[in-house]
Amino acid sequence: MKTFGSYANYYDLIYADKDYGKEVDFVLNLIRAHAARPRRLLELGCGTGIHTALLAEKGYDACGIDLSRNMLVVARDRARGLPAEVAAKMNFFHADTRDFHLNEEFDAVLSLFHVMSYQISNDDLLAAMRNAKRHLSRNGVFIFDCWYGPAVLTDRPTVRTKKAANADVSIVRRAEPTMDPNRNLVSVHFQITVTRNVGGASEQFAETHQMRYLFMPEVDMLLKSAGLRMLECGEWLTRRPPDFSTWYVYFVAAHDV
Repeated sequence: MKTFGSYANYYDLIYADKDYGKEVDFVLNLIRAHAARPRRLLELGCGTGIHTALLAEKGYDACGIDLSRNMLVVARDRARGLPAEVAAKMNFFHADTRDFHLNEEFDAVLSLFHVMSYQISNDDLLAAMRNAKRHLSRNGVFIFDCWYGPAVLTDRPTVRTKKAANADVSIVRRAEPTMDPNRNLVSVHFQITVTRNVGGASEQFAETHQMRYLFMPEVDMLLKSAGLRMLECGEWLTRRPPDFSTWYVYFVAAHDV
């Protein structure tokens, strides 16, 4: 099934409880810890552009790419609603993380909210990492997060239901996971019901998102194969060492010397 098709229209509402501001501050602290005077940032899998917009509001030139045209429609609409001086710092491209070519270099390449876990094969992961390196300035850093294998296997994914609403619609999203132990994959089957608050008309649609969970030794090996070296890894938003309870782990990498 197509990923982030109709889902894109309701994505921001479903994740209205996500603290994007805290995430941006966390990522900027990581960048500043490893890169001198960063100004130009590239986001792989920018989605609806919330991270991108917040980075631009903080004065950074922020470029985002995404494979979903539907998500980019929302991102560009968001940019048009911002002050002109902020919108001028944002740029969006429809492209694949694995093979895009901007012919530019950036002080940091970011891939947030598990975009790298959507690269489900070794070839996909390696292509994405090599492409990140291709667009990374010599002293820049590549920062990404992913599902962390030890935690996924310890605290296995279960069926979950999430509800969200605004003045116009009410949404119920059921997520049912199935695991493929031989490919390190979780297929998350989403069933989404959207009901109009006035009149009660409803629609349903489904999407399946395949997510690769990763382990530290394989990430280290893939980074080295891409010409990158791991500088830091830890629990997302805390920087604590990852363990069996850490579902979301970030990695910081740079050009191998």
